[in-house]
Parts: sequence; C-alpha cells; structure tokens
Amino acid sequence: MKLRTKDFLTLNELSKNELAGIIDDAIKLKKDLKAGICKPLLKNKTLAMIFQKPSTRTRVSFETGMFQLGGHALSLTSDELQLARGETIEDTSKTLSRYVDIMMARVYLHEEIEILAKNSTIPVINGLSDSFHPCQILADLMTIKEKKKKLAGLKLAWIGDGNNVCNSMIYGCAKSGIDIDIATPKGYAPDSKVVKESKELVDIKLLNDPLIAVKNADVVATDTFVSIHHQATDRTKDFLPKFQINPDLMKKADPHAIFLHCLPAKRGQEVTSSVIDGRQSVVWDEAENRLHAQKALMVALLQV
Repeated sequence: MKLRTKDFLTLNELSKNELAGIIDDAIKLKKDLKAGICKPLLKNKTLAMIFQKPSTRTRVSFETGMFQLGGHALSLTSDELQLARGETIEDTSKTLSRYVDIMMARVYLHEEIEILAKNSTIPVINGLSDSFHPCQILADLMTIKEKKKKLAGLKLAWIGDGNNVCNSMIYGCAKSGIDIDIATPKGYAPDSKVVKESKELVDIKLLNDPLIAVKNADVVATDTFVSIHHQATDRTKDFLPKFQINPDLMKKADPHAIFLHCLPAKRGQEVTSSVIDGRQSVVWDEAENRLHAQKALMVALLQV
C-alpha cells in the first residue's frame, strides 16, 4: 500500500481507505504469525526509537515487530543522544535520517515530534505525545474489528479525560464510521479542533454524564485520569466516583459491549478490577494488537 503521507503523527494523515487497509493488513499479519509465517518484509531496514519517557508496550511492540519483519530496532533515550548536551532536534533528525530507515519517537511535547518529522527525510511515527497517541488507536480499531467484525455503524463511549488518546480516538472513529459519545468532567473536553474536523464525518457528542454516553454503546473505552503529563497534579477528585468504569456502568452499555483501555491502568480509579478482568474486557488482545498494527504501519510507511 502506498500512503499519501511520509509521517504518522496524529492519525488524521490517513485517508479512510488507507486506515482500513492498514487494519486489514494488521489482521492478516497477526493470522500469519499465529500460523508460523513470518515474512521478512523489512529485511535490512533499521528503526530508531527515541524515548523521552518510560515505555512498556510501545518499546516492546515496536522492537519485536521490527525483528519479526526481518529488520533491526535501536532503542535510544534522550540521555543517550546528544540531545542531552544541547544538540537541536533538527540536527538530530537530519543525522538519524542518514543512518536509519524509519524513526519512532515518544515525546512530551507534540511540537517536538513535528520538528523531528519536518527535518527528516525518512518516515517518523508518533509513539505518543501530549496531544496524540495514534498507534494506540490503530490497535484499538483492529481489536474492535476482530471482535465486532465491522467498524462502521458502531457506537463507542469514551469515559474520562479528553486526553491525547481521546483525541486520536476521535480521528480514528471519524475515519472508520464509528459514532462516539465522550463523557468528561467539565474542563476536560478533548481538543476542539479535532472535534470540529471529525464532526463532518460521524456523530460526536460531548457530554458530562457517563450514564448517557454509555447507553447502547458497542465499545466502552477509558484511560488513566492522571497521565504521565499530569503526575504533579491531583486530578482524581474531579473524576471519582462518577467517571469510573465499574460493573454498574457497563450494564448501561449494550449487553455485548467490549471494554478497552490502552494501559497501564490504575485499578480502582478509572476502572475496577472486576471490569478489566471481566468477560467484556479485551484489553490484553488490545495490547497484543499494538504489535501487529505497528508492523502493518511500518510496512505501509516504507512502501515495501
């Protein structure tokens, strides 16, 4: 598949057909792997992974994915690069572009991933920023399609903070035909620009009542109330107990609704253990699908 975009920073870079194609390719790559088929689609390709912040799923899934595709991954923290000694992001990007074939960065500020991409001659993937987490949503949409056999026409309820994951979820739902109801406390709504752009494609409701949002939802999703970007702030008082995903709230959704969480979870805060470990939870499939979705993304970006 040939993409129109060089980089993957928000998910909005993809057309509806490109997004659908990546998800279908990811499902196929997963089936192939389960069948013992590993095609070296990225043989002799190198991925540079830059981490400004800790990571479990992002690092392991990208590194393992690159290995399974026949390539090589380099894990680099900011302290290990000359960034720590004052080299600019621009110069770092230009240098790495001469060594590797593709970059992924997990950063604090979204502006930094934009600078990295602007100054690179190779594809750049946003592995998470304060504004967006597009790779997570690829895995989420893949999981929804596996479980529901479709995307268009479904309803997703987002409960909690209108954060970076929520912003990317809005883009993903809009390009997949999924209506989305978002219930946040006042003052925690998602990015207004993202909502405005996406409202042209699907029905989006911004609410302050989780009970209304989850009504008849096919998918219920949440994230931590206190992310890595807000660790110095006690925000939980604004969310608990009203915005916690618990069995009583899940009963308001469709009886066959599935539960998503990008992880890591703060059990007992945004979600109870009875839900995350319950029959409707698909969080472990969702976590695994980071591997397959990112493999499909890298293959598409490198156009092999």
